[in-house]
Amino acid sequence: MFIEDPKEGESGGGGRVAIGLIDVKRSAVGVGARALFYPTLLYNVVRNKCESGFHWWDEVDEFLLLGAVPFPSDVPRLKQLGVRGVVTLNEPYETLVPTSLYQAHGVGHLVIPTRDYLFAPSFGDICQAVDFIHKNASCGKTTYVHCKAGRGRSTTIVLCYLVHHRHMTPAAAYGYVRLRRPRVHLATSQWKAVQEYYHLRAKKIWTPRFLIYPHMNSAALVLDETSIVIVTEADLDGYDGSHESGIVGNDMWEKVSLVYRVRFLGHSAIVRLSRFCLRPCTVEAGQLCCGLPRLMSQVGGGESLKELCC
Repeated sequence: MFIEDPKEGESGGGGRVAIGLIDVKRSAVGVGARALFYPTLLYNVVRNKCESGFHWWDEVDEFLLLGAVPFPSDVPRLKQLGVRGVVTLNEPYETLVPTSLYQAHGVGHLVIPTRDYLFAPSFGDICQAVDFIHKNASCGKTTYVHCKAGRGRSTTIVLCYLVHHRHMTPAAAYGYVRLRRPRVHLATSQWKAVQEYYHLRAKKIWTPRFLIYPHMNSAALVLDETSIVIVTEADLDGYDGSHESGIVGNDMWEKVSLVYRVRFLGHSAIVRLSRFCLRPCTVEAGQLCCGLPRLMSQVGGGESLKELCC
């Protein structure tokens, strides 16, 4: 559930009443969650013992496990599976393994206390958890993400990781996880949290693919008016387009009108446009996206660019 501040124009008294009601509801849910913790935990344990398809945890991605609250006896097993990091979404009364036990086995422990039923981690907590998982995965280390049953709170974190680092949409990520752990289920607030993360941090923006140097981060891109060279027909005089001369394709030279010289951290690369369509690619939100049509119009190359684009 999202706790919203009073909207502008609402009276202060009305806003305080609304927040007060939400606090009462939050407290009531907390009381119910405490009362139901051990009965539902026992129910999950029985199903895990009796049903072969009811797994305590499931591998949802390389170096990523999603599951229920672990017991102390599970820590050595998790370590054998390559787990070197655990993200706990439980409140203190739900946590069965202390941080000290994880540390004794060389396992990092990130604790993000989140109330069960209806509630989602904050945006800041989600970012911290996603970065924690990605840091481990980059080193070939597995992370175990869990709440009580491995259905809602922990699934929220896993989905945010997938939309960010596997470039999925929220709906695609949710379907992907359900194939691996069918009983996952998100409350409305948890789904909203995934959508918020997707739009604020993970959603991609479009930019031409040839502007992204394949071996470097696109944030290093520097492109200005001095980075563009106009090539005229006179500049191409003396080039023979025949196969015998080693230059393939007269048509290519007839169509070339622009060369984009893109500078990357002191290294320059020349990319030539010919008979192909500019295909879009994505870069992470917050990175520079160059408006080529606007930039080309400033140097008189707008019409040539349009001719080359599909």
